[in-house]
Amino acid sequence: MNSQEKRLFNFSAGPAVMPVPVLERIRDEILCLPGCGASVMEISHRSKQFIDIQHAARDRLIRLLKIPSTHEVLFLQGGARLQFSMIPMNLLRSRSEPAQYIVTGAWGKYALGEAKKEGPVELLYDGASHRYSQLPRWDELQVPDNASYLHYTSNETIQGIQFQADPVAKCPVVCDCSSDFLYRPLDVSKYGLIYACAQKNAGPAGVTVVIIRRDLLERSSDSLPGYLNYKHHADEDSMWNTPPTFAVYVLGLVMEWLETTVGGLEVMHRINQQKASIVYEAMDRHPQMYRGHARPIDRSLMNATFTLPNEKLESEFLAGAQRRSLDSLKGHRSVGGIRASIYNAMPIEGAAALAQWMDEFASTNPIA
Repeated sequence: MNSQEKRLFNFSAGPAVMPVPVLERIRDEILCLPGCGASVMEISHRSKQFIDIQHAARDRLIRLLKIPSTHEVLFLQGGARLQFSMIPMNLLRSRSEPAQYIVTGAWGKYALGEAKKEGPVELLYDGASHRYSQLPRWDELQVPDNASYLHYTSNETIQGIQFQADPVAKCPVVCDCSSDFLYRPLDVSKYGLIYACAQKNAGPAGVTVVIIRRDLLERSSDSLPGYLNYKHHADEDSMWNTPPTFAVYVLGLVMEWLETTVGGLEVMHRINQQKASIVYEAMDRHPQMYRGHARPIDRSLMNATFTLPNEKLESEFLAGAQRRSLDSLKGHRSVGGIRASIYNAMPIEGAAALAQWMDEFASTNPIA
């Protein structure tokens, strides 16, 4: 039995499934990176070998997203949680115009809480009244042109809702893309800052990608603590401190997989739509058994969330899924039920296996 045959279908929300070819490449190179005589975890971040690795990852990312020269790519640490603070520290702290926040789930709510500590903030939209089960339309929102920035979360992993269109605003738009980064093409020119922790679609935990419009770097004050200043990282080519070398190396391999094996983000988007359709069609075939949390038009292509009629059935569904090598399907405690995370690296076969189990379970457990 080879390593692929032993693998489960991993529906974890993060750290999440990674492409098998990337894992195989890591396995083959972990002891001795070609041309280095040592592991990538052992070489200096100042060495030519690692600088080439980091630049290759950055350049592939620029090609995949068609990032314009107006924007800088940074590789940082601390995950999205640190960005919740760094963004208002750099873009809001010394400004009088409030930042506008759209809260469509748990992660947007966390971001709002941190921003309030740094400067004036206004809550433009909050979906709490419907338990974050639906999204506003961009044409329904009145974003002040002079806002310091507009912040939103493109995909809420816990609630399973996702914006499928880019925002419309004249102020700088800041987007937390952590859980759907690189799932489709993105017009980066419409954004002032995009950030994403890697452990959903882009690599392992440990590295965070920040794509920031260069003119916004001028808002970073010299009074900020060193690591928290975006300009320091831009000036030092993401090496103001020792970068997370292994995570950057793996991120580069994932970028290579997306670019050369998958064939780019347009292809990846079509695959993601296909996988999500397989799962959601199974859900909709059995409405008495599976109740989706998200309004259908706002369903996420990355995280399908649904509940069953009672806890007993949910426990039996999860136990049967585990026996069929369908792993990590238990929903977040705040929503309950089932959460199937079908990120980029989840194969179509995984989505099909889950749908087959959903059909089988519903047929053998009729609801009166």
